[in-house]
Amino acid sequence: MVQWWRSAGSHLRTVAVSRWSSSGFRCSHYHTIQAIPRECSGSRVATRDRRQGRIPAVVFFQNLLEKNPDARLASKKHLITVEKKQIKAILNSVEAPFFCSTRFPLQIRAGSGSSHLLESGTVLPIKIHRDEESGQILNLVFVWAEDGKELKVDVPIVFKGEDASPGLQKGGILNKVRTSLKYLCPSEHIPTKILVDVSNLDIEDRISMRDVEVHPSLKLLSKNENMPICKIVPTSSGNKESVCE
Repeated sequence: MVQWWRSAGSHLRTVAVSRWSSSGFRCSHYHTIQAIPRECSGSRVATRDRRQGRIPAVVFFQNLLEKNPDARLASKKHLITVEKKQIKAILNSVEAPFFCSTRFPLQIRAGSGSSHLLESGTVLPIKIHRDEESGQILNLVFVWAEDGKELKVDVPIVFKGEDASPGLQKGGILNKVRTSLKYLCPSEHIPTKILVDVSNLDIEDRISMRDVEVHPSLKLLSKNENMPICKIVPTSSGNKESVCE
């Protein structure tokens, strides 16, 4: 367990940040995403696909997002469509906040219902584009996430222990400064979420990025590890503090 931070009385207090668990690194084999190729892109084609109950998507190597990508990686970039019903079912079972930190097997078949497999592998969703008014999923972005591949991932933070926090029981407010942390992760060690235990926090106590214990292979991508994730602030303190990297 990670220790420390100061309390309102300026003495040290122990705070608990839950340890990483290997269960958070599993690929979700229960859902194998089924996809078919799409030969071209464009708003008209995308609209047609959505009318047919499919969502336009793309899968590629994350390295292609870099300034000087390796051209050889482009060979595994695929324009695809996936079934809207299946994606909605996955979002309901995995829970939307953790969709983009969960790996899934992907199978690209020659056509809808076809047994001919064109490409397969493990992928990580990195973006869900939705219509601002309706919330409808417009398209999805996946990256290849085979074991051993290092990826940059925003991992959601889940706070627990609020019902036991001394500071909250005294009427303090939990200021959740960060909702996620970005790591460079080997694909097989991507945590679905990070649990942060605030049950020991008193007024003015905080938990910083460096206090979070994760798998040793994960590298925190932050300029300042001392940045707070959360802090218990007194009700009378007015506006909550905001922190920018």
